[in-house]
Amino acid sequence: MEGQDRQDRGAGALSTLPAPIETDALVIGAGPVGLFQAFQLGLLEIPCHIVDALPAAGGQCVQLYGDKPIYDIPGIPATSGRGLAEALLQQLAPLKPTFHFEQQIATLDRQPDQRLLLRTTAGTGFLARTVFIAAGVGAFVPKRIALEDIQRFEGSRLFYHPESLERFDGQAVVVNGGDDAALATALALAGRARQVTLVHRRDGFQADEKLVAHLRASISEGALRFVVGQPSAFDGQALQVATPDAQTLNLPLDALIACLGISPRLGPIADWGLALVRKQVPVDTERFQTRESGVFAVGDINTYPGKKKLIVCGFHEATLAAWGATEIVFPGKAVPLQYTTTSTRLHQLLGVA
Repeated sequence: MEGQDRQDRGAGALSTLPAPIETDALVIGAGPVGLFQAFQLGLLEIPCHIVDALPAAGGQCVQLYGDKPIYDIPGIPATSGRGLAEALLQQLAPLKPTFHFEQQIATLDRQPDQRLLLRTTAGTGFLARTVFIAAGVGAFVPKRIALEDIQRFEGSRLFYHPESLERFDGQAVVVNGGDDAALATALALAGRARQVTLVHRRDGFQADEKLVAHLRASISEGALRFVVGQPSAFDGQALQVATPDAQTLNLPLDALIACLGISPRLGPIADWGLALVRKQVPVDTERFQTRESGVFAVGDINTYPGKKKLIVCGFHEATLAAWGATEIVFPGKAVPLQYTTTSTRLHQLLGVA
């Protein structure tokens, strides 16, 4: 982001691309720390937008251990990744941030007025005074089916971890995968799709025992079909599957849903000039700001002396980062420290007045 050439390129982008959304703050990542970051910004009356690569909020916490117990959240003896995300969303709801799912930030450029121009992989633009990177170990993106040129069918015939299944009503659907998400998707479709086939590389699953039992019962009852094998070709009309006994099956379909898990990708963050240290962003411990003014990093993506990768530490970092942003969003203004126990203004913001 340094140098006049970069500023000129960003200024040119403003004139040739759709007008960006102007905002005081943009949060990159909708995991627990990103959600709490938005909450702290809201308490300081800094409106924000939130971008995440996944189709819903929760990030790594939901995707990797959605139902596993968490015991170290202050004041909550036990919860789960999904439960924590739901609670944070409920807490955040009165402050009304705007979410942008299934897209990643692709570019970040400093503008002549010192604001930050960002563009997503979906073409959405943001012109932000402050940016908060809460991307964990990177953007969590679905693992793709490794077949040549298959990506051209994404969004039309090929779908990864779809949030809603309504669009598949009455269709012939093939689900590829063997974890909880794959089994749950296949079972949910059995009541609404015309035909459901689950494809997995082996006759065994990495899923909850009750879910596996439910699946096998549905297969026995003829509610859905199960095929053991690996996808070998896809032309948008049918999935070709290579079976363990060297046979090839052709499965005609209207839609292919892949639930193969997710994996982190640092992606464009590595190109933003933030002086990464072991794929983490160095920050100060007063504002949790990076070496770029107005760009903050919180949660597992940052590093500093004594850093501990704990959710509770990320909450602390998000709080100080939000206060650090006030100096940029409200220059020259003394922002008072208020308490949710006594502040009538905070009560109004939270809808508890």
